[in-house]
Amino acid sequence: MRVVFMGTPDFAVPSLQALDEAYEVVAVVTRPDAVRGRGKKLEPSPVKRRAEALGLLVIETKRMTPEVVDRLRALQPDILCVAAFGCILPDAVLDLAPLGCVNVHASLLPRWRGAAPVPRAVLAGDAEVGVSIMEVVPELDAGRYCLVGSVPAEGKTASQLLGELSCIGAELLVQAVRDIADGTVAWAEQDESRVTYADKISKAEMRLDPEDTFLANLRRVLASSDAAPARLSVAGKGMRVLAAQAAEGCAAPGTVSVDHGRVTLGCSDGTLELLEVKPDGKRAMTAREWAAGVQGTVLPWQKL
Repeated sequence: MRVVFMGTPDFAVPSLQALDEAYEVVAVVTRPDAVRGRGKKLEPSPVKRRAEALGLLVIETKRMTPEVVDRLRALQPDILCVAAFGCILPDAVLDLAPLGCVNVHASLLPRWRGAAPVPRAVLAGDAEVGVSIMEVVPELDAGRYCLVGSVPAEGKTASQLLGELSCIGAELLVQAVRDIADGTVAWAEQDESRVTYADKISKAEMRLDPEDTFLANLRRVLASSDAAPARLSVAGKGMRVLAAQAAEGCAAPGTVSVDHGRVTLGCSDGTLELLEVKPDGKRAMTAREWAAGVQGTVLPWQKL
């Protein structure tokens, strides 16, 4: 089985690894080197790093130009497999392989089509999140799906959930390719009446708000990422909240209470305990470490 794989972030790496162990991966298509994370240097994508470690052919591109399509066609793949590639695939690509093109999408379709399914699920309070193996079609995430897997979501960060789903998706992808090849695949149409969309998370959405419930603010922390961090202002100074949990207590809404190293945040209907924070211009630290440098036991906090 000749496979062309397309992917870019960490989420896609287990799928690449699993395909390489099961089939012949003739090329890996990924986004070009870019400034990633907090650094200022160009870095290869996680998929590129793994592909090079496996000795696979790597094609870097931001879009599917005629030249890239010609290179892929010359490889004569049997199937195309995609996992968080980050590029719209034209018909010329979708029609390139006789067995078609399948995608590892991190949601329980038809819920959460789009760019940010897992953070959206966390923000919405979904009880479980999942991964679907679906056909790639011109309309966004609208193809039939054949295999799904899920995990409980409560109390987990979006990053933790993506890690779990990436491994489940990799196993399902290998099985789906096998089923497609031998003609036993069972496709299911998506129920259009149940479709929801997972637009990219904006920074503004992730600002903690004392007028919101403790649960809404906790979900922001759980859904937080470097691109869209959970932030607030304490005594006029900006700070990112890296970890928090629901807490007992009665901190007044809009106040931060510091008591023997324990830091609690008063929300409209309850309290959050801050566990790890990153004040602007400083390193990440435990809330206890932050509290050691604070003057006073009750401070105001507000939405940035």
